Amino acid sequence: MTRSRIAAALLAGLLTSTVWASPTCTEAPKSQWQPAEKFQAQLKAQGYQIRKFKEEKSCYEIYGKDKDGHRVEIYFDPVTGKAIKTEKD
Repeated sequence: MTRSRIAAALLAGLLTSTVWASPTCTEAPKSQWQPAEKFQAQLKAQGYQIRKFKEEKSCYEIYGKDKDGHRVEIYFDPVTGKAIKTEKD
């Protein structure tokens, strides 16, 4: 019985990590990406409060708050600036 619970917990963990995996935002080379500083400035001008900004594989990713004060985690295409995946609290 205990082994089956452990196996179920491991399987659930694997499935969860797959669901929360980073999306693919672009296949364009980094030479075509918007400069990170410029991109962050544009987001701040739109009302985002950026607590953490990072390059994640093929995306720009922010953690912070949107213009309405909701906590967000957003993955952006660094070429077009389009939001690819958004998680809100």
